[in-house]
Amino acid sequence: MQRYFVPAHTWADKTIKITGDDAHHIMRVMRFQTGDEIICNHPDGQAAICKITILDNQVVYADIVSWLNDHTELPVNVAIAQALPKSDKLEWVLQKGTELGANCFLPFQAARSIVKWDEKRKDKKLKRWHKIVKEASEQSHRNKIPGVEPCKGLNEVIEVGKKFDVMLFAYEEEAKSDRYQSLGSVLQRIQNRQSILICIGPEGGFSNEEADILKENKFKPVRLGPRILRAETAALYTLASISYHFEEMRCS
Repeated sequence: MQRYFVPAHTWADKTIKITGDDAHHIMRVMRFQTGDEIICNHPDGQAAICKITILDNQVVYADIVSWLNDHTELPVNVAIAQALPKSDKLEWVLQKGTELGANCFLPFQAARSIVKWDEKRKDKKLKRWHKIVKEASEQSHRNKIPGVEPCKGLNEVIEVGKKFDVMLFAYEEEAKSDRYQSLGSVLQRIQNRQSILICIGPEGGFSNEEADILKENKFKPVRLGPRILRAETAALYTLASISYHFEEMRCS
């Protein structure tokens, strides 16, 4: 069943008003008719099966039929701080990271980032990023849409990290060491409902100076397997590992 995330102010009693791109999608793309059912998500994470009652130009009205009791969020709160990668790879991370359960994304400019953040294009970029995570949330039946922050510097990411229970950074030097700390060993010490921030470097990884700064600020370096991963692969490896550990392994 098609799912839509609807702003809180459009929910009134048992009727929901849908406008904008979602209304266009309902009427022009999916070509739904009155009587058809869709799923509407409230920003607080609740979802309901709704029956379309009115299709009026660019506005759709739907009545709540029943509330759903589905929970598709990770049992831990995971934020991905992703150094700006080349090309459109960040969009790939946003889309697939949303499907895998990330709660928030914090793009940042790293010393070795080839792409440089253009502040003049900030609003356009953020609008594009929010659209990507919204559509990925609908496709993957998430309860909530992940947040996407404006591009930051490493020091700002470190400051944000103080709000988290666990702060990690993927460091390829750990993969080369015999005395490494694996992601799996760290996950075994994390409890449900704790919050995790993991920093992923750009192509070429973190500089030695950045790694030292992160360690000084209580970020723990972790190894993501014995192989060196691409920047866009590292975030997805991390999320898949977290999902397996907290959702699959604990259910077996």
